[in-house]
Amino acid sequence: MNARPALRQNDYSPLATPPLGAWSPALSVSVVVPAHGGQDKLDLVLAALAAQTYPDHLMEVLVVDDGSRPPIRLPEIRPVNTRIVPVRDGWGISSAVNTGANAADGEIIQRLDSDMVACREHIEALARWHHVTDYLVSIGMKRFVEMPPVTPEEVFQAGHLGELFDLDGAAPSSTEATIAKTDGLRKSRNPYHVCTGPTLALPREVFHAVGGLDPTVLRGGDTEFAYRLAMHGVVFVPDLDAQAVHLGLPAQHRDRERAVRAVEPYLAHRIPLRRDLRKDRGRRWLVPYVEIVLDVTDTSESVVRQAVAAALDGKLQDVVVTLVGPWSRLESGRRSVLSDPCFELRLMRDLFAHDERIRLIDEAAPTPAPTPFRYRGPVEVPLHKVTLERMIESVQKDLAGVLIVDLPEGRTARLERTSALGRALLLAGPGADLDAVIDTTHGVRHEPPDRYWPAPKQPDPVTIPAPMAVSAEPAEKTLLRRLKSALRPN
Repeated sequence: MNARPALRQNDYSPLATPPLGAWSPALSVSVVVPAHGGQDKLDLVLAALAAQTYPDHLMEVLVVDDGSRPPIRLPEIRPVNTRIVPVRDGWGISSAVNTGANAADGEIIQRLDSDMVACREHIEALARWHHVTDYLVSIGMKRFVEMPPVTPEEVFQAGHLGELFDLDGAAPSSTEATIAKTDGLRKSRNPYHVCTGPTLALPREVFHAVGGLDPTVLRGGDTEFAYRLAMHGVVFVPDLDAQAVHLGLPAQHRDRERAVRAVEPYLAHRIPLRRDLRKDRGRRWLVPYVEIVLDVTDTSESVVRQAVAAALDGKLQDVVVTLVGPWSRLESGRRSVLSDPCFELRLMRDLFAHDERIRLIDEAAPTPAPTPFRYRGPVEVPLHKVTLERMIESVQKDLAGVLIVDLPEGRTARLERTSALGRALLLAGPGADLDAVIDTTHGVRHEPPDRYWPAPKQPDPVTIPAPMAVSAEPAEKTLLRRLKSALRPN
């Protein structure tokens, strides 16, 4: 098996997965079920998990009790390897999922809500993708139904969800419509949008690599987590065979206007690609849209000052500037201020240290995640007001991974897409050419600088009007004639 095929954008078509029931799983799965009360629904969820086609010895279920009163109990019908894990730190779904993932032994983390009844093949369908390669997030389907009077025994014995629930009358999830319109997300520009959490599977290493869910995001935490997964370089794969029903309508169906308002500040601050949420002028956001990286080693303060001023004065204001230099070399002991060999470097540090839009680091990080774009260019070539805006416009047309602008004297400036860079780091071996990998997965473009550093507009030519004709009549005679005309009786 080629564990890391270089998939293009989100097109997982080259991957071949085995048909259900016709293969031998090898990876262990930890099903994490966050629960806060709702014992009756949870009993049905566990009964469905007990009937899964995935091998018992490869599956464990962790029911994470998020402060339930009375505490969650395990019903009689449940998977063989099921245990309750209490939340000790924090509260809410994000804290509960993180608690379960931290306690999990499985190689695959399967997230499943405590009101989601899965079909028998659900775990198998999502897990098979992770036997093919290890940088996928597989997404299950869901439909919303009213909870019928069914028992855990009936759920366990049912061969198909349609035997228990009115699937024809079920409310479909909006994500399924998006999946259908985008050829199963293969043509989706932002596939993380549909990764809303109630049922998905991913490698445990990937879960922890992006830091798990953010407990401070009380609404939209699944979407924010999926966005960080996208910046990590994963491919999102929906599986139509992984069916499930959600018992009851979601909160946004009951009060959609309030639900939308509640989630907006969380996503506005943390998902810069949601440009529709960042229309307030002059605002500063938690996660910037672009990181501007300038290497200032052995550069004078005046040159750097000009470059920083240009970077912060562009049409695109949603940026942060990272100045890379040997800042750790600056010791705090006694020294001569004026004859200091690090005079220029100290001057820059003291000048920029207290501006929250400017960061001083010794070495740039491998990726700027969760910031979606990173600009790198020579500090001696200040950005034009339109440079970043136009570079992003260019790469967004075809979702290119890197745009390289060829500047005079052999220099270059580049805009990197974080998700493409993250994918390359997942696929490339030590010392590999990352741009070569990005060219395969997203594309690398070279363009001349004219559009991004437009020449100054030349002023319109000034036309000097021709002098007016001068009357041959002397001025005194003209004045006398006008006075006589004014005094003449009508």
